[in-house]
Amino acid sequence: MRVFIAFEGLCEPFDVHPGQTVYDVKQMIKVYFHIQLSDDKQGRRILELTFAGGVLRDQWVLTDVGITVCSTIKCTVKEETKPALYVFNAVTKERIGIFGGVYLLNERVSRLKTLISLKSGYPVSVYTLRTWQGTEMYNCNCLSDYKLDLGATLRMDVWDGWKEFLKACVTGHKKNVQRYLVSKQEVLRYQERVALYMAAHFGHLELAQWLLNKGVRADEAVGVHPYREWCCETDHPDVGKCAIHAAAEAGRLLVLKAFIAHNVLCLQCRNPVGQTPLRICTSLTHKDCVLYLVMKTWSVVSFPNISLPMSIYIKVKKWLFVAQRHIWRVKKRLVEFKPRVGDTVVVNGFTEPKMTSRGMHGFDHEKGRKETDDSKINTSTKYGTNKVNNNTLTNGNEQKMKLPPIHQTPTNHTRSGNKDASIDDTFENSWTAHVPLPPLVNPGNGRPQKLTDPHAVIILNSSLKSFSKYSGRTPRENAIHCLGLASEFKEKTWLRQLDVARMLAKKSVCSL
Repeated sequence: MRVFIAFEGLCEPFDVHPGQTVYDVKQMIKVYFHIQLSDDKQGRRILELTFAGGVLRDQWVLTDVGITVCSTIKCTVKEETKPALYVFNAVTKERIGIFGGVYLLNERVSRLKTLISLKSGYPVSVYTLRTWQGTEMYNCNCLSDYKLDLGATLRMDVWDGWKEFLKACVTGHKKNVQRYLVSKQEVLRYQERVALYMAAHFGHLELAQWLLNKGVRADEAVGVHPYREWCCETDHPDVGKCAIHAAAEAGRLLVLKAFIAHNVLCLQCRNPVGQTPLRICTSLTHKDCVLYLVMKTWSVVSFPNISLPMSIYIKVKKWLFVAQRHIWRVKKRLVEFKPRVGDTVVVNGFTEPKMTSRGMHGFDHEKGRKETDDSKINTSTKYGTNKVNNNTLTNGNEQKMKLPPIHQTPTNHTRSGNKDASIDDTFENSWTAHVPLPPLVNPGNGRPQKLTDPHAVIILNSSLKSFSKYSGRTPRENAIHCLGLASEFKEKTWLRQLDVARMLAKKSVCSL
C-alpha cells in the first residue's frame, strides 16, 4: 500500500504494509529524512503524524483508522519540554506536571505549593507535600534539601477524612458537598471557605451561589485549618487568598459576576501580594474579565438625592459593614469560633500527622482518629460495651439476644453437580428467570437462543469482568473512549468516525 508523507514542503511516497503500525512508519520517515530525535530529562524531540485532522498514535495500525491507498499523512517534528517535577494528587489520582527547569529545584517548598495551587485549584492549607519515600516537605525548606532530581514525583496528601469532600468540590456536586460537611462548627466554617474557593476556581456557579446564600463571603480569606490556627501568622502567605482571587486567576467571568453582585466589596479585595481582582486579570490577560471589572470599578452608584463613584461607595460600605458587625456581636453576644484549650493542635514533626489522605470510611471526625479494628463493631457507652458476634448480641451485663437468621431465597435454577451454590449465583439465576433477554441475531450459530440460560449469563458476566480487570475500563467506558479518539478525525464524516471507533474497540478487545 502506497501512501504519501508531507514533511517540510516535500511530499514523498512510501510503501507500507497493511499491518504496519504508526511507529514503524515513523522509523521509516526518520531514516529517509535523516531526522535527529531526542528524549532526555530536559525534554524530547519527536515525530507527530496527523491524518484527517487527528493525531495518530504509535500503537495504531494504519488501516484501522481509515488510511487507504494514496492517502496523504502530514509529518511534523514536535519539541516538548518535560516538567521539572510531577505531583501525584492522592484525591483525583492524577499527576500534575510542574514546569520550571532545573532552576525550580533551588526554590522553596512554599513557591512550589503556590504553583500547585494554581494548577490544581486546591488552597495551600488543605494539602501537604511528601517525597515518594514519605518525607514531609515544609514551606521554609528548599527543594534541594530533599535531594530531588529532575522528573521526580512528589505526593500531595490532604486532611484525613477530606478525600470525598474535595472530590465533590472538584466536580461541583452540591448534594455531595452537603453530605460530606462535618458538624464541628470551626471545621465546618473552614470547609465552606475551601468549597467556595474551589467552586470559584473550577467555575461551579450553582455551588458558589449556594455557599454565598449560606453566608460565606467571597472576600474572606480561606485561612488555615483550626488545627493549625496557632501558627497562621507564620504559615504560607497564600492562606490569605480569597475566593474572588481564585475566580480572577482562573478567568471565571460568571463566578466573578455572582461574587460582585452579592458583595461589591470584592472589587477592592486584595490578595497577600496586594493585587486586586482587576490587577490579577490584567496580568493573566483574561480580556472578558478585565472589561467587566473596569466597567464595575469606574461605574457610579445612584441614590435618590446623590450619586457616588464606586470607589467612594466601597469605602462607605466597608465602614458600615464593620459598624454593623460590631453592633450585631454586642446584641447577640456572639462568640467567634476560635481554638480553645483542649482542642487538637498539629505541630510539624512532633504530633501524629493528620494529613495522610485517609478517607472517611473508618475515620472518626469527632475524635480525629481511625478505628483500630474495623472487623469488630465496638460502641463504648456508660452502660457497657456492645459486641456483635455471629447471630448473638452481647451487652455489658452479659445478656445474650439472638438475632433473626438470614433467609436465602429459594430458586429452581442451580448448577448441576453443585449443591452448595453461592447466594450471588442464586440471586443471579432468579433474576434471569424473571427478566428474559432478547434472542441473538443468528439463531443457527450453535449458541444459546436466549441469554436466560444461567451458563450463558455466567460466561457473559465473567467475560465482562475479565475485560474490566485487564483493560482498566468497563465496556461502556471503552466505547466512549474509542468514540472520543475517533472524533479527533474532524475531516472525516460522522459515519467514517464511527467505523474507526468500532475498529479501535475491536482491536482493544483482541489485544487483551
